[in-house]
Amino acid sequence: MLAIRGGKVLTVTQGTVDEGTVLIEDGKIKAVGRDLEVPADAEVIDAGGKYVLPGFIDAHAHVAIWEEGHGWEGNDVNELTDPVTPHLRAVDAINPADEGLRDALSAGVTAIWSAPGSGNVIGGQGVVVRTAGRTVEEMVVKEPAGVKAAFGENPKRVYTERKKMPTTRMGIAAVMRTALVKAQNYMAKLERAGDDPEKRPERDLAMEALVKVLRREMPLRTHAHRADDILTALRIADEFGIDMTIEHCTEGHKIADILAEKGVKVVVGPTITARVKVELKDRTLKTPAVLARAGVQVSLMTDHPVIPIQYLPLIAGLAVREGMPEEEALRAITINAADICGVADRLGSLEAGKDADLVIYDGHPFETRSRALMTFVRGRLVYEYRGE
Repeated sequence: MLAIRGGKVLTVTQGTVDEGTVLIEDGKIKAVGRDLEVPADAEVIDAGGKYVLPGFIDAHAHVAIWEEGHGWEGNDVNELTDPVTPHLRAVDAINPADEGLRDALSAGVTAIWSAPGSGNVIGGQGVVVRTAGRTVEEMVVKEPAGVKAAFGENPKRVYTERKKMPTTRMGIAAVMRTALVKAQNYMAKLERAGDDPEKRPERDLAMEALVKVLRREMPLRTHAHRADDILTALRIADEFGIDMTIEHCTEGHKIADILAEKGVKVVVGPTITARVKVELKDRTLKTPAVLARAGVQVSLMTDHPVIPIQYLPLIAGLAVREGMPEEEALRAITINAADICGVADRLGSLEAGKDADLVIYDGHPFETRSRALMTFVRGRLVYEYRGE
């Protein structure tokens, strides 16, 4: 058993425990509290004067499939040969040796949603992985974990260059509707066939993925920056009765009331980039605060390597500076991120029974001078700051 004792424990969901103890056994959190009895044979880590938090979760990144320090050789994030590729699986491109994973651990980021990029209208299936592990099989928390989709400039640019549909926003919406209708037809054939293998249609991996979306077994996680693109995405979600999250949500502050009314979950970011394309001209660090005040469930992203993943706590700190309540900003990189990734039953807070993924900081993680001292994944120390 491992006992982390004496720290300021920010559980996220159960309040703060001053001079608290976290007991860990067999990779799980056994108990969290102030006056817990620590077994005599337990390994004890003194966290006095320090912060103990759940490992942070980047709700939208491309770590390990868009590798650091490589050119095209390490870039497996977009299969730009067809606008509809829902059968792609990010898990097949994860490289556990990516330097970005080590950077993540150095900041206490212990899990990510890594997904295909936004060059296609429907890009493929994301995966939730831990940032430590020798093989991808060791790292996977949930797979598949949502299907990536995209509106706006990226698919327009890619397929205009290829002189094929879609080249307009109308085209993007039409391509998405067509794919979903095709999936509806495939699903209907499956249902009519029942258990009769002779009547079942020939397997179609792309349609199988979209059938899971239609059955609300996983969400369509949709890249959309502009307010009009966000509303087009939600219009299609309503038409087909599917669960949809909005990724980036750059102009979400303009329609925060609508997003709140619809109960849409959003992942905001990357927020500390230049206005490198037209869709980002109204980018503001205030967006997370505006959305949170309106009652929208907000997560935050780095979109790594757009922003290096180790800056996820800094992004949250800047959101606080611009008006987001500190508690909400912490939730945005822990339990809210876990929820949107479909893993809140295992990650995102310090509670008995959850996986022991946590971090010890020497100060509040939103302070720029604070640093992660120890990072644990499933109760195992995977990073320790040694002053280097």
